Amino acid sequence: MAAYNLVCVSSLALYRRYRPETFAEVIGQEHVTDPLQQALRNNRVNHAYLFSGPRGCGKTTSARILARCLNCEQGPTPTPCGECQSCQDLARNGPGSIDVIEIDAASHGGVDDARELREKAFFGPASSRYKIYIIDEAHMVTSAGFNALLKVVEEPPEHLKFIFATTEPEKVIGTIRSRTHHYPFRLVPPGTLRDYLGEVCGREDIPVAEGVLPLVVRAGAGSVRDSMSVMDQLLAGATAEGVTYAMATSLLGYTDGSLLDSVVEAFATGDGAAAFEVVDRIIEGGNDPRRFVADLLERLRDLVILAAVPDAVEKGLIDAPADVLERMQAQASTFGAAELSRAADLVNDGLTEMRGANSPRLQLELICARVLLPAAYGDERSLLARLDRLERGVAFSGGGGAPAMGYVPGPEVHAGPAGAGAPVQPGGGPAAARAAVRGPGGQPAGPGGPGGAGEPQAPAPAQVPPPLRRLPHPWRRPPRPPRPPPPLPNPRPLRPARPPAPGRPPPRPVAGGGPAGGPPLPPRARSRAPPPRPPPSRSARSRPLRRLPR
Repeated sequence: MAAYNLVCVSSLALYRRYRPETFAEVIGQEHVTDPLQQALRNNRVNHAYLFSGPRGCGKTTSARILARCLNCEQGPTPTPCGECQSCQDLARNGPGSIDVIEIDAASHGGVDDARELREKAFFGPASSRYKIYIIDEAHMVTSAGFNALLKVVEEPPEHLKFIFATTEPEKVIGTIRSRTHHYPFRLVPPGTLRDYLGEVCGREDIPVAEGVLPLVVRAGAGSVRDSMSVMDQLLAGATAEGVTYAMATSLLGYTDGSLLDSVVEAFATGDGAAAFEVVDRIIEGGNDPRRFVADLLERLRDLVILAAVPDAVEKGLIDAPADVLERMQAQASTFGAAELSRAADLVNDGLTEMRGANSPRLQLELICARVLLPAAYGDERSLLARLDRLERGVAFSGGGGAPAMGYVPGPEVHAGPAGAGAPVQPGGGPAAARAAVRGPGGQPAGPGGPGGAGEPQAPAPAQVPPPLRRLPHPWRRPPRPPRPPPPLPNPRPLRPARPPAPGRPPPRPVAGGGPAGGPPLPPRARSRAPPPRPPPSRSARSRPLRRLPR
């Protein structure tokens, strides 16, 4: 029997094996557990509660603990005794209580299920103080189901309590939400979660490498249940040496820290060969390029914070092992602020472009090329990055004859040749050139000056430089000649005017212009204007109608 119990316990999931049994064991939710414990001490317990928050942060567990506190024989109390029948039934591995009913609203959220719950709710508890309904995934209840529960939630019997747990509280109708006490749960901070996982690994008596817990916390993303599931997977595959860093990175799919260090150092020194070699190692090793870009963005984020906040480690802004922190501090010192910010922006934009890309390797190589070549872009970020490189003395990729960035000429470079009138002033520029030509005392050096033979000559007039002329771009197409205006359409030929009939008076002139004395109409209008009709005579108007023969 003991061996059977051992097998059952070992096969139980890690997050179920270490599920909290009291409010004191719940981590990272003090803003919820403290008010609930005080309400239990004051005996001011509401008839309905709404627990909301991300998955795996303790909503259902807190609902079970609250039910255990309410039905304890010494309760309502914030600390259950753990010895009475109700506490044993609601314990971590207990069989459950008949008076605490858990309903999964994802499969029982219809109006018929709500009516059945309403009919059973009025029956008293079998052996406990309260009859408690824990409705999980409450946002899956339909509107008709909530309306069916509205009356019993608004005015329940004295023995009835409701606890709704949901990840989307906005989908719970307002009439139900207004009749509950709403407690929002939050994600657990990384430091708290890392300490809790270390304590669990100590209880399991399995050694874990130093850099493994930050990876597990990152994979869990603040969810205790997800982090415990990842930790359970690593502990299940642990060898005699325990859980190693290489095992964790390969199993969780994260990029090895050495690859991140290599590519960051290549970005800092402008070494394109090293950067593209890292890309080839990632692809040949079967790693996901998107995961590598995400890990690189996380590393650049840590470097930006280290460059802006020197004591970021003491403040808890960065969670990493001690050796990794030392390498990151050295990397942050080799970058400029503008160059580091530009690299992070380019990697972030590249990660967005890689979603749905057909060739992730090509996108990754383009990201590296953009980071390594700030001189190829003329935007403000690239200019600031180039200034950072100039200040740090890092050479751009150029011709072999050009001096490296940060080169400071010595005094022998500025010294003029033997016999010259005056040395060139350090600093260069037009002023130094003019000083070298004039010589000492402001006189021009040479045969006509004080330094040469002959009489002094008048200074040559200043030559006006020719005006700048814009040269045609080699890739720009020459401008097209202007198009000639389209020809005007030929008007229709005018029909000759009909001569007036004999005996008819000429047409009277029209006030608005026209053919009878006004200004001439346009050609098209003149061609389409009907000829004027003479007014009918008086005899024609007074002539009677004549009936035609059939």
